Amino acid sequence: MTKIALVDDHILLRDALADVINKFDHCQVVCRARNGLELLEALDAGCQPDLVLLDVDMPQLDGYATARALKDRYPHIYILVLTMYDSELAMIRLLQLGVRGILIKDISPAELRISIETTMLTGYYYSHTSAGKLVQLLKQDDSRNPRVNHLLLSEIEIFFLRLCSTEKTYKEIARAMKTTPRTIENYRENLFVKLNVKSRVGLVLFALQNGVLTGERKDLE
Repeated sequence: MTKIALVDDHILLRDALADVINKFDHCQVVCRARNGLELLEALDAGCQPDLVLLDVDMPQLDGYATARALKDRYPHIYILVLTMYDSELAMIRLLQLGVRGILIKDISPAELRISIETTMLTGYYYSHTSAGKLVQLLKQDDSRNPRVNHLLLSEIEIFFLRLCSTEKTYKEIARAMKTTPRTIENYRENLFVKLNVKSRVGLVLFALQNGVLTGERKDLE
């Protein structure tokens, strides 16, 4: 049985989601909260979900702050974000906070069920239909060293990947790297081919998986 916590400040949506999820095989909603603060209070009081379905825009403690708190205090709990936003930079920010999947709120019950099952099975869920074209780069053979791939990249490509994993625009990345936007486009397109990804989010997922973002970050300030 997969135990799920719902966090959304809209009561009707929260209750409707609970009704839908409780009809899924092997799923049970064990906690409902209006915001991140209520969720953390429930967790501290003993509620033990396997997965949190989290809204982004909420009062008191929004989805970003809640995801950060869960990552720090309850890293074993999977997080799926349910949002109306499809901004690539917003998705990158959520991925950095440990979110395992990002769902747009107009998804069908069938996709919601699949997203829960896939997350519990593989640890991640990235819809092929959601904006941003999130790709599954995190399914690799466990026998491989996850840090090997980034050793094949040049120092400048690694630096570019680190900057891509911030909220900087491509123009701001060009200024930080003291080069032209055209050169940045070339870096991006070359990495798309080399890493077999199709979006900036795909680049960030690669960076997260392969340890590119660990270590010293002063060069990104």
